[in-house]
Amino acid sequence: MTSNSLRETTPAAPLPARRPTERTFHGDTVVDPYEWMRDKTDPEVIAHLEAENAYADARTAHLAPLREALVEEFVGHTQETDLSVPVRRGEWWYLTRTTAGDDYPAFTRVADAGAMPQVEPGVMLEGEQMLLDAQAEAAGHEFYSLGGLAPSPDHTLFAVAVDTAGDERFTLRITEIASGEVLDEAVTGAGYGLAFSADQQWLFYARVDDAWRQHQIWRHRIGTSMSEDQLVIEEPDERFMIGFDRSRDGSTLVIQSGSTTTTEAWLLDLAEPTSAPAPAGGRRDGVDYAVEHAGDRLLVVHNDGHRGFALAQAPLDAPSQWEELLIAGEGERLLAVEAFAEVVALELRSGGLASVRLIPRAEDGSLRVERAAVVTHGGELDTVELDANPNWDQRAIRYQLTSMLTPPTVAERDLATGESTILRVTPVPHYDPSLYTERREWARAADGTAIPLSVVARKDVPADGTAPGYLYGYGSYEVSIDPSFVPTRLSLLDRGVVIAIAHVRGGGEMGRDWYEHGKLGEKTNSFSDFVAAAEHLGATGLVDPARLGAEGRSAGGLLMGAVVNLAPERFRAIIAGVPFVDALTTILDPSLPLTVGEWEEWGDPLHDPEVYEYMKGYTPYENVRAVEYPAIFASTSLNDTRVFFVEPAKWVARLRETVTSDQAERPIVFRCEMVAGHGGRSGRYRKWEQRADELAWLLDQLGATALR
Repeated sequence: MTSNSLRETTPAAPLPARRPTERTFHGDTVVDPYEWMRDKTDPEVIAHLEAENAYADARTAHLAPLREALVEEFVGHTQETDLSVPVRRGEWWYLTRTTAGDDYPAFTRVADAGAMPQVEPGVMLEGEQMLLDAQAEAAGHEFYSLGGLAPSPDHTLFAVAVDTAGDERFTLRITEIASGEVLDEAVTGAGYGLAFSADQQWLFYARVDDAWRQHQIWRHRIGTSMSEDQLVIEEPDERFMIGFDRSRDGSTLVIQSGSTTTTEAWLLDLAEPTSAPAPAGGRRDGVDYAVEHAGDRLLVVHNDGHRGFALAQAPLDAPSQWEELLIAGEGERLLAVEAFAEVVALELRSGGLASVRLIPRAEDGSLRVERAAVVTHGGELDTVELDANPNWDQRAIRYQLTSMLTPPTVAERDLATGESTILRVTPVPHYDPSLYTERREWARAADGTAIPLSVVARKDVPADGTAPGYLYGYGSYEVSIDPSFVPTRLSLLDRGVVIAIAHVRGGGEMGRDWYEHGKLGEKTNSFSDFVAAAEHLGATGLVDPARLGAEGRSAGGLLMGAVVNLAPERFRAIIAGVPFVDALTTILDPSLPLTVGEWEEWGDPLHDPEVYEYMKGYTPYENVRAVEYPAIFASTSLNDTRVFFVEPAKWVARLRETVTSDQAERPIVFRCEMVAGHGGRSGRYRKWEQRADELAWLLDQLGATALR
């Protein structure tokens, strides 16, 4: 309970001015009193956001010791001075190094002497070259993020993409490695993707439009003005975003444009960088496919006639003539394929988990599908995915293994022997996995569907209905939230919190149908699934129903806003990060970032009155109720281009004026990072501080601040 002294010293929450704005669609007029806060250049808007930050500071001031303790724990579970497993690219081994006290890593390399170098944290090898000291580069910037790194084909040049605002628009820089001389910084405002031409005279990159849609691919002649750049290809359809990658053998730029349901591909010969891209598969509505250049042929993962997708091959000179090689089995979803000289690695989902299948190639390059080998370590919640494998001629394939209790583990499968070798287990100081247990649980949705949960807890926490709980969810875009090791979760586990991930429909955990039944006119399944997961945790005694917290971010923030409207009594506290809570307003405005492309995910309420009515029935901002709600911690960033800051700002204002819960007991706090983007603060220590702020608040609300 909140003490009387705390009630007396708690400041009043900021109250933005009510300035009604009307919108009318399909005969329905909505009056929105807070839409005026959309303009981030308005001094009054900035003043309100700063007042919200000051209020959050005041409401959480008593948690300062806990925040400090959490940061110490996060640091304590991290080997601060560390390094990655070296990755061979051509005649060099590339490394990433971190140093205690530094927010950002250093990227280095050392010449290949015939075997993977023996490396140590904090000890530079003889001849090791610095490619990028991100810590030094970030000096003087409140925000710093890299959108791409690419060595040139002969490894004499190094290209990087840098964002210092958080808006995911990058400045490109090309450096001569030997001298450290910056050769080119002409390109600004670029999107994601970097690729050199074979002769290293050109750098390919993407541009974004005013709605932050990656819509064009350009080539930039190194050393010239950006005004001289040449357009390679443009995607005019606002539903589609375009991107590219360099084939593993270095011969081809593979360009792909995609909406939520349809894709199209082209190939460009990097030996002829000014040539036009050639079509590679065409565009057919509803056909979703991805092309992999496999040297002598193309490999295609597609859904043409197959819900779980299929693997096909096609001749280079007839890329639309697909010959099927493998069809997804029952309960499987083929995700992607990577081709090498001796093997093809297929990433897929099976039984609700991510896995890898290796298909050997015969001498003529054909795939020996009947001899495919599954890469697994046998854990109930194992997630297995491909790791960095940049070389065409690799004799071993690297992959990464993790679970909720298994730190990220890099291993490789020898192609000749079929044996796996663990190369590195991420060190986690002060962590004893024998103290914890992980398992799969199944909740029952309202329509009878079994909903998987991944659950982890300390073994000494009894399942007697007394433990605090934390439930995470997402459930959109066919994104899977797979079981993985997150060191910051240890601070919750060691305070007796039971942690669960609800793999709700709308995600991709259980295959394509799982996604299809949680989007468009079935979107509300995501919300009821999450509520069913919460009910399951309480009904089984895994958690105390009165001490259950939940979290979702971005589209998962929409999930949080929807479930607190649907079943506020099921949750004690909610963290909603960069939450997409004013979805209807956003999806009605095609001038906003990503909106038109989002119509295939949510529906088009602008032109379809039934979609409008359906969305209005579930979008969080539209449906706040005058009942008791959980405590809520909302966060955003001023420069977020994916979910504008105004969405949580408006939502919080409506919550405060509507809900009937005691806001001294169940506060509604809102933080806005003033120089950051969709991912929040940059830099590992600053990210830890931000995470400690959220988790200290949550633990306080759950009455779980003390270590066991």
